[in-house]
Amino acid sequence: MTAPSRRAGRWGTPRASGPRLPPVLVRPVIRQLARRVLDPGLAWEVQRRRLDQAMRVMPVPRGTTVTARVRNGVRTEEVTAVCAARDGAAGTAHPQRTVLHFHGGGYCVGSARMCRAWAAHLSAQTACRVVLPQYRLAPSHAHPAALGDAHAVLSALLSEQPPGSVVLSGDSAGGGLALSLALAVHAGGDRLPAGCILMSPWLDLGRDRWAVPALVRRELLLSPPWLGACAAAYADPSKWADPSVSPLRAEHRGLPPLLIQAGTDDLLAPDAEALAASASAAGVDVTYTRWPRMWHDFALFPGLVTAADSALAQAAWFVETVTGR
Repeated sequence: MTAPSRRAGRWGTPRASGPRLPPVLVRPVIRQLARRVLDPGLAWEVQRRRLDQAMRVMPVPRGTTVTARVRNGVRTEEVTAVCAARDGAAGTAHPQRTVLHFHGGGYCVGSARMCRAWAAHLSAQTACRVVLPQYRLAPSHAHPAALGDAHAVLSALLSEQPPGSVVLSGDSAGGGLALSLALAVHAGGDRLPAGCILMSPWLDLGRDRWAVPALVRRELLLSPPWLGACAAAYADPSKWADPSVSPLRAEHRGLPPLLIQAGTDDLLAPDAEALAASASAAGVDVTYTRWPRMWHDFALFPGLVTAADSALAQAAWFVETVTGR
């Protein structure tokens, strides 16, 4: 897909190109993952273990390196992959271009393993390193623990390189965490990272997810009861309107360029749509793209689903553009 030019208020729906795997095979697998893993009736530890096992099958590009590091007391994984240079020669990741990506999982489940394949493919396309924090999870560590860990990792990275070489990123709840972090940095008067990638972001914990029944039926992965359980575990309902919990409720003026990606069948698509409109109206440079018939977090499956390849190519374009290299 040809990447759109960057300007405030650009968004649209790309033409469907079809998954690499037939839909008849992909959709039942995603539904089974939802039923077996994202079940509010299961203990959080069981959900975490099953999700981690499910994501072990995700392939990564040959030449990928995963390095464990502790940054300001937070465990992280650093993912790099051999990069195919423009002239066809192989190269290695550029240490001064970093994407800091926060995994999803409703703030209660998930790990860096969920995003390794996406991170490796992005590194291979942009010669960046991707840092995946293992931030603390609710309910044992409710808000603001995850946000504190996110800030700690970003501070460590900014002691190594300038903000203009760092891109924040996140999927699902991790997208909400990335946006909350950007808002906190802006409120503190510090220099902002170069940009922020938000994939199927969860941005408003208090939103009624039953409000659009057709969307509930089309979504393959998420359910309103599971999201409700995660929201209650992450923060008391009295705090759901706090912008640090639900960053959609914040003032968005002054944010760095945003790349927002969602599927039309994503239960959280209304959050992406609302942020695109709000941030664009506030003068933020917004690129918002919808993929037809794609479910929540489809972008995490590059190499398996063609739409995910398209989303990854757009993310690579965005990283290269906002870092200016």
